[in-house]
Amino acid sequence: MSTPTRKAMGVEVLHAGKSFGAFRALDDVSMKVKPGTIHALLGENGAGKSTLVKGLVGYGVLDEGQIAADDREVHIHSPRDAQALGIGMVYQHFTLAAGLSVEENLLLARGRLPWKIDWKAERAALTAFMQRMPFRLPLDTPVSALAAGEKQKLEILKQLYLQQRFLILDEPTSVLTPQEADEVLGLMRDLTTRGELTVLMITHKFREVMAYADDVTVLRKGRQVGTTAVADTSRDQLAAWMMGTVATSDAPVMAAVTVERIARKPLDEAAQVRLALRDFSVEDDRGHMAVKHANLAVRAGEILGLAGVSGNGQKELVEALVGQRRVRTGDMQVAGKPYQATREQMTRRRVFAIPEEPLKNACVGSMSVAQNLALRDFDREPLRRGGWWLDRGAMRARAVQLIGEFNVRPPVPERAIGTLSGGNVQRAVLARELGQPVDVLIVANPVFGLDFASVADIHARIMAARDAGAAVLLVSEDLDELLELADRIMVIAEGELVFETPAARADRTVLGQHMAGHGDTPAQPVVPAEKQKETIG
Repeated sequence: MSTPTRKAMGVEVLHAGKSFGAFRALDDVSMKVKPGTIHALLGENGAGKSTLVKGLVGYGVLDEGQIAADDREVHIHSPRDAQALGIGMVYQHFTLAAGLSVEENLLLARGRLPWKIDWKAERAALTAFMQRMPFRLPLDTPVSALAAGEKQKLEILKQLYLQQRFLILDEPTSVLTPQEADEVLGLMRDLTTRGELTVLMITHKFREVMAYADDVTVLRKGRQVGTTAVADTSRDQLAAWMMGTVATSDAPVMAAVTVERIARKPLDEAAQVRLALRDFSVEDDRGHMAVKHANLAVRAGEILGLAGVSGNGQKELVEALVGQRRVRTGDMQVAGKPYQATREQMTRRRVFAIPEEPLKNACVGSMSVAQNLALRDFDREPLRRGGWWLDRGAMRARAVQLIGEFNVRPPVPERAIGTLSGGNVQRAVLARELGQPVDVLIVANPVFGLDFASVADIHARIMAARDAGAAVLLVSEDLDELLELADRIMVIAEGELVFETPAARADRTVLGQHMAGHGDTPAQPVVPAEKQKETIG
């Protein structure tokens, strides 16, 4: 594929409006994205960001308003119209062909291919393309074998490969290391500075806005509440526009607009080890060792944060802990007793989990909220009566209680859970998993892609479980999240636990170096197998 010289495109939206029945999703929104700039778009879930950008890429034609590209009015009625203009988007939810390889997905993105593909020439061109990118993926790897962060990288690579002139990025760095995030946004910055690309970036990370964006627009409840040059604003002002409240500090992004942090009890070093892994190894779907001889222990009343670039074994580790993947070597223990992650053991030992992508991995989308809340205990009293009868009245009553306690919206037990927003799906899963006493809580990327209010709520509930005595293993690719919540942080790289530090003394740069697999600071030793054997008996 040739690489013609591109010229960045300016895009302007004037008086955009969009309604869904009686609901006004966009109301008189205007935004000008100047060519060769990075323009940040901020707002909570439901603020209208997705509706606005869908109008730009042809997936939701605006009811009102005009769109101009390069100072001329254009009409975008379909994704083909947008692509023909040079507008591309990296979506929050992946648009990849899971049964094809990385190479095939890149070629497929072109849309029109010859009836006979010259694979040798295409491979050479794609290899050269990969060499120019700040991150790389093996061309032969099937998409089905990629972790979430790797899929996100491929989505970005697709648009760069298509040589788009105006690129919309929806949370582009959520599962990247700080170094990778800076590399990706640094590339965007370089391309915009050279006048080859214009970027509209949807993000929840103030650091990215302040470090990389030229201008920023904030939406709230479908209306535009502010537009300014980044140089003329601050995190506090942006937070006030977004939430209607002023940030209490210039702390890391996650804490910038949240309520006051839950008071934390000091860690009891003599507390019981609730979850322990010893010489623990797990294979991936291709039969390769994804987790290699890991040893870790999590005590009651502690959050152990596991940091790592997506695709370094976290997914397989969590799947083994919840019984979805077989352990290759070693063993797991809960409260000093052998644990095989069966449903019966998880119930009896009070082990609960909040997996990544909950709608996919923890729910049945077509079933109601009430039914999903009953998945843990539908076969036990009080939901089961007389040995076989499912008491739907009891199920609904319990759902109403949990929906109220965990603020699930809308508060309708009969509504299909797949129709809820991401934050409310996550709240429903939290209600099911934390609506009863918890001894061990396994959490994986719990706030990926959620708005500030949902992040604050979910983090507060995880902290409350920790302070109530649960042992929490928090697996996250977001360092801000780990630094905010964890007591200790361990780093996994290429399937090995390579570094450990108390969170209070953690250094972002050092953590990032170890996450990238080339830490040059001596690591504090991870608990060895023989020491754990003494600890857990």
